[in-house]
Amino acid sequence: MPDPMMYSEEAYVLLEANQPEQLLSPVELLERLKTVLADRQDDLPRDLQKFSDLEAQAKYLMETSCELDVEPGQYLQWYVVRLEK
Repeated sequence: MPDPMMYSEEAYVLLEANQPEQLLSPVELLERLKTVLADRQDDLPRDLQKFSDLEAQAKYLMETSCELDVEPGQYLQWYVVRLEK
């Protein structure tokens, strides 16, 4: 049986073209994805087109992907990290 810790999302590392990596909480990443997707509603990836709500689009993307091409030469990549206390 898998360890439940495998499914806990403490933080995300966000990578963007020409930017230093950022450490974000799940809420911060969700907000960032919503901001990016809000500007792309006429040019969404096919799997996101089935969602009419921006929140649902961002949540689906966050949970099922780890990369989004924003425009040629620009991208977002995110990875779950666990922080030791």
